[in-house]
Amino acid sequence: MIRIAFFGTPAFSVPFLTALVDDPAFEVVAVISQPDRPQGRKHEISPTPVKSVALDRQIPVLQLPTLRDESAAAALLALNADFFVVVAYGKIIPQTVLDIPRLGCVNVHPSLLPKYRGPSPMSWAIAEGDATTGVTIMLLDAGMDTGPILSQANIGLDSDETMETLMAKAHEQGVPLLVDTLKRFANGEIVPVPQTNEAATMTRLLDRDDGRVDWTLPMATIDRRLRAYQPWPGLWTVWTRNGVETRIKIHSLQPSDFRADLPPGTVLTKNSRLFVDCSDGTIEILELQPEGKPRMTAEAFLLGYSDVNGARLG
Repeated sequence: MIRIAFFGTPAFSVPFLTALVDDPAFEVVAVISQPDRPQGRKHEISPTPVKSVALDRQIPVLQLPTLRDESAAAALLALNADFFVVVAYGKIIPQTVLDIPRLGCVNVHPSLLPKYRGPSPMSWAIAEGDATTGVTIMLLDAGMDTGPILSQANIGLDSDETMETLMAKAHEQGVPLLVDTLKRFANGEIVPVPQTNEAATMTRLLDRDDGRVDWTLPMATIDRRLRAYQPWPGLWTVWTRNGVETRIKIHSLQPSDFRADLPPGTVLTKNSRLFVDCSDGTIEILELQPEGKPRMTAEAFLLGYSDVNGARLG
């Protein structure tokens, strides 16, 4: 039986963990997850999604404040794991930890490496309008997603792809790929292939300002960013109303055949519909959320904010 210590934190990691737990070829000896943090509007301390599953399955959980001290290394060494499997753990694994497992540290990365190294590969693929992305199973080294590749699977992106639908595809392709790769690598059937660093591209953590709409961009780019930036940071704009800036989150929009031919960011309302011009046409906003208010349709918004007509957003 192959002994595994599983490193993961968010909901994205859970299907990978459950597949390993349910496969009789593996024994998940421990789960290592980020410390519990405040969640939701009430900021209540809640366990990470991976920790919750581990506790339900009666798997020991380690929530180490750091992986860089001797006590952490000693705790991980005591697990006597063949593999450390890392899926969206959320911290860089230091070399002292990478050296512990007998067969190495295996990572699941949702892109076709070396393209889109870093923390936001799925958002990047959608925002850039890629037709194809994928899942890579790789050995971790000290770099940022630079280790040798064990296996890959392609994923096609639809024209209306969202983060939710792409995550589902990454699970569909990635979970069985991880299980198969671990078994084959443990049996000596896979030779790791070094990455071509010259072909590498990087992503970064998204921040709040990434979601601010630049209305001088084309309609297609704005639409892709809406789908790529859910749930964080979302797509938002600013309306200065009576001298006060109000942030408006955009939940749903669609490119329109209607052309207002107004400066980018200018609002036009027509028949209870809300349009905003951008560089190559006019976008219709379907659902939005003014700061401090609930999510609402454009029609409901215009009942209370009819003076938005002619405003310049952003």
